[in-house]
Amino acid sequence: MLQCLSGGSCVRVIEGYRSTWYFLVLVAAYVVYLIFGALVFSAVELPYEEQLRKELRAVKQQFLDDNECLSDERLEEFLAKALEASNYGVSVLNNATTSWNWDFTSALFFASTVLSTTGYGHTVPLSDGGKAFCIIYSVVGIPFTLLFLTAVVQRIMEFSTRRPVEYLHHRWGMSKPLLAGLHASLLAVITISCFFLIPAIIFSVLEEEWNFLESFYFCFISLSTIGLGDYVPGEGYHQRFRELYKLGITFYLILGLIAMLVVLETFCELQQLKKLRKMFYLKKQKTEDQLNIVDHDHLSFASVSDQASSFREDKTDVFPDDMVSTSPTATSNGPMGQ
Repeated sequence: MLQCLSGGSCVRVIEGYRSTWYFLVLVAAYVVYLIFGALVFSAVELPYEEQLRKELRAVKQQFLDDNECLSDERLEEFLAKALEASNYGVSVLNNATTSWNWDFTSALFFASTVLSTTGYGHTVPLSDGGKAFCIIYSVVGIPFTLLFLTAVVQRIMEFSTRRPVEYLHHRWGMSKPLLAGLHASLLAVITISCFFLIPAIIFSVLEEEWNFLESFYFCFISLSTIGLGDYVPGEGYHQRFRELYKLGITFYLILGLIAMLVVLETFCELQQLKKLRKMFYLKKQKTEDQLNIVDHDHLSFASVSDQASSFREDKTDVFPDDMVSTSPTATSNGPMGQ
């Protein structure tokens, strides 16, 4: 053992598998993060669940005491039916009968949540035909949506990120990595303001039962495609201009998702994050001919196919450092010079 350490062979072995060790540390950190989240959620939410269960049992018992002619079994049967209908978006309340879940605007809103994989779950297909069509529609539509978003984000990135950074670099002579970092931060602030803070204020006004935190929570859960479905706008009783409201929310979700992807792609193209990601990747030996097959103008779309594009990060750099950017060859052949 001492001979191994003194000879440096063990050190060379560790150095040779550095990315593997980094990857194992990453896996362990992710598992710890999952466990940490579970512990916090359990500690915070379990007391509220227990209190709610007590209140429901008390209300149920009080109702049975006031209506002695009604048996517990009949009440359970009725509640089971009501809850099942509620899970399908149909309410038993009289003041909710005017709202339909499958008119055109509601169906359009549902289709947008399916294709964007948000999936609130507040409205689901009732018929077997609807469930079968939802499967086929999603199998075709989700890849189509990824293709659509990739094309849109690539075009927006050219005008919102690459050209402004290139222009400011030549105009001010500042370092491209520094400019890219400042630009990404500014873009994130604008996106948070336009698609989180301002919409949250609007939703808190339009939705009577939502405060600002709940509205901001809805915006984040929606645009991150988590889609828990506990807060869905336009589902309140006697919602004014419900069809127009649903249509506006549909466009908001699509535009917000595009803005989020633009911000994520902008950050993923920063040199610092590229170096961080490559710490966990397996090194791939690619010949020059194989590398030239890749289209340098193709958007890496790291949020969707980051692994597939990792092998060309060394060849294509949207924000190269100053040493590379000063080279005439690099400037003429890079994606910014094309």
